[in-house]
Amino acid sequence: MVIVQEADFDAAALVEELRRRVAGKAGAIVSFTGYVRDYADDAPTQSLFLEHYPGMCEREIEALCATAQSRWNTQQCMVVHRVGELRNSDQIVFVAAASAHRTDAFRACEYIIDALKTRAPFWKRETLATGERFWVQQKDADAAKTSQWENPTET
Repeated sequence: MVIVQEADFDAAALVEELRRRVAGKAGAIVSFTGYVRDYADDAPTQSLFLEHYPGMCEREIEALCATAQSRWNTQQCMVVHRVGELRNSDQIVFVAAASAHRTDAFRACEYIIDALKTRAPFWKRETLATGERFWVQQKDADAAKTSQWENPTET
């Protein structure tokens, strides 16, 4: 299940939905909730505006989930990602993976959030309290982390 939306989400309700969907077949559900944080050193972040490429974005996230499911034997994965204007501390992304075993669920969830940061077509424009606006650039560390998942030596 992949959803890209402007509305906020209820992480507990999403975990319960995933639990219902796997109907007792999963021994573990691992979830991650990401929040808008203050990125800037100069002035506090006022907001983060997220744009996405509709259709393509969802397909890319679905492909990430399919990869996770095949690599780590998960029953289901779930991703909810927000777009639009978000304030500091707002929820931005929810990722969950359900599997028979916790190790698979943890690895699948971590893979999805890492790969999502570099592969899904989202663009982030940050606005500082000073009014300055700029596009957030992909970090080298994020690209390196995704590369490790895509070229694993031991995962």
